[in-house]
Amino acid sequence: MGFQLSGNVALVTASSSGLGKASAEIFAEEDANVVVNGRDSGRLEEAVEELDKLGEGEVIGVSGDLTNAEDIENLVDQTLEEFGQLDHLVTNVGGPPSGSFLETTEKDWYEAYDLLVMSVVRLVKECVDPLKESEYGTIVNITSRSVKEAIDSLVLSNSVRMSVIGLEKTLSKELAPEVRANAVLPAPHETERIRNLVEQGVERGEYESVQSGLEERGSDNPMGRIGQPRELGEVVAFLSSPRSSYVNGVSIPVDGGDGSSNL
Repeated sequence: MGFQLSGNVALVTASSSGLGKASAEIFAEEDANVVVNGRDSGRLEEAVEELDKLGEGEVIGVSGDLTNAEDIENLVDQTLEEFGQLDHLVTNVGGPPSGSFLETTEKDWYEAYDLLVMSVVRLVKECVDPLKESEYGTIVNITSRSVKEAIDSLVLSNSVRMSVIGLEKTLSKELAPEVRANAVLPAPHETERIRNLVEQGVERGEYESVQSGLEERGSDNPMGRIGQPRELGEVVAFLSSPRSSYVNGVSIPVDGGDGSSNL
């Protein structure tokens, strides 16, 4: 790929599966040292074993809950203890529950804020010093296209994720030039979660097969399909690499042109 990440250290959260894992995969292929994270220790071990075969760098797994401040502190401490440096932070978490405004409770709002925003705040606070010491310090926040255009029945994601973009833009000014901060805004990609949803649709008779369900989900996209996780991971790696050295404070949709927003 030529992203010039060999020997760098990347911490990618919520990376035992899905878009986080796809991002970790590109770092590993580029011979970076990678720290992957997840709550399911079994799945995390499988991800480490798989990723460790992809390049010359070392891959380690650190389990932890991103809504737990002590777990985040431990995650960063183990990264620094193992590698002695940190060059790239990629923040990623699972999505909050779906639902309309009238269906959500006050508890739902606080939990969504803790998951989506405070996890990033805590991670950056723990990582900022080693990132500033790095020659290549970067932060990439994986969020959602919902920060550009509200998605029906996703009021929590539509509302709360925008705080991450405000934080990312602020960090891009406060931490530069030592650290660059950017964000990616994915539309649906063919992750395990999406495949599970399609499989459920097959069981309900909505689709004839998983393949036809995936094709139908992407039929309205200008590219005629949904994204592949690696396509998102490669954008994350680019934003973390010296090849994007003058890209700072941007939020890049990775959606195949599906969005209708001009900006």
